[in-house]
Amino acid sequence: MHILYFSKNYTPHDYRFLFSLSQTKHEVYFLQLEVTTRQTEDRPVPENVQQILWAGGKREFRWRDVPRLTLDLRRLIKEIQPDIIHAGPIQNCAFLVALSGFRHLLTMSWGYDLVMDADKSAWLRWVTSYTLRRSAFFTSDANVTREKAIAFGMKPERTVVFPWGIDLTHFHAKKEERGKRKVSSQKSKVKNRNSSIENRKSVTLFCSRTWESIYGVDVLAKAFVKVARENPNVNLILLGGGSQGNQIRQILMKGGVMERVHFGGQVSQRDLPRWYHMADVYISPSHVDGSSVTLMEAMASGLPCLVSDIAGNKEWIRDGVNGWLFRDGDVDNLAEKILSAIKSRGEFKRIGESARKTAEERADWKRNFGKLLETYEKVKSD
Repeated sequence: MHILYFSKNYTPHDYRFLFSLSQTKHEVYFLQLEVTTRQTEDRPVPENVQQILWAGGKREFRWRDVPRLTLDLRRLIKEIQPDIIHAGPIQNCAFLVALSGFRHLLTMSWGYDLVMDADKSAWLRWVTSYTLRRSAFFTSDANVTREKAIAFGMKPERTVVFPWGIDLTHFHAKKEERGKRKVSSQKSKVKNRNSSIENRKSVTLFCSRTWESIYGVDVLAKAFVKVARENPNVNLILLGGGSQGNQIRQILMKGGVMERVHFGGQVSQRDLPRWYHMADVYISPSHVDGSSVTLMEAMASGLPCLVSDIAGNKEWIRDGVNGWLFRDGDVDNLAEKILSAIKSRGEFKRIGESARKTAEERADWKRNFGKLLETYEKVKSD
């Protein structure tokens, strides 16, 4: 089968799909819509995947480029003759394929495209409906996005839901050891890497969400300021970066807690597990998510997870069982939940073990990937 995988950028999620596809017998092509200044995936496109050069992939997507991109996409389709095109997000990549007239389109939601972008304007509502009504099948990682797709005209029987999943051997629970290594602050690490990070009383919070408005890291920063005033033994690790970087640092600086925050920067997938192992509690304050891959990574790492009570997170977290929920966007409620979790830290082990069990049952990428291959067969025969 000739498979054209068409995505907006090149992210760790794209690498996961492309690498797994490269291990199959199929002929796989990769088409990238745009190039951004902030690259989140440092691994090259997998071997056996042919990256296609075309009119796109040179700058950020612009609506005025749609006619030119659609015309070139038609040219590529004639040359490659794909059996299916796997495309998403909906309002750009999948939309272009729908405009091209190609029939065997598998539209994949990235969560935010349906939960947030689809309702931003009458134009985007039309684009979303147009694309879904011209898709052979639809796939997403959460029921909340499936329901939105159906509301926009996708036939329910042509939808497939499965969590994208993770490598459960790469992300695993930390082995028990004497003394727990912690990162107490950015400054203390610079001064002495071997001291002040061994503290049985301290609790380390961890967040790896991108610093963009939809992921709510600013909410966490404000909540941490409140928590730090109440408890002198709480530290925070923040990974990644984004356009809200200055705002988040200002919140922490004005709150007087910069000494208790460690900024880990951009971390490779290879090194990511050890960062989860430095933490006691994972926090995701995201306002928009389907089945969050970072949440699955944290659960697989045996971490108790405190997450916003959006629909996507509720599909994974049962409050008090394998984590906790807080009211989305509510700084005070998040601070209260953090302090409450710290008071019951004796439950961390039990809750972390329950989180790992959930990941084993539902977040195994190797098993979930098989559902995608089954969907490809349905699309091809449509």
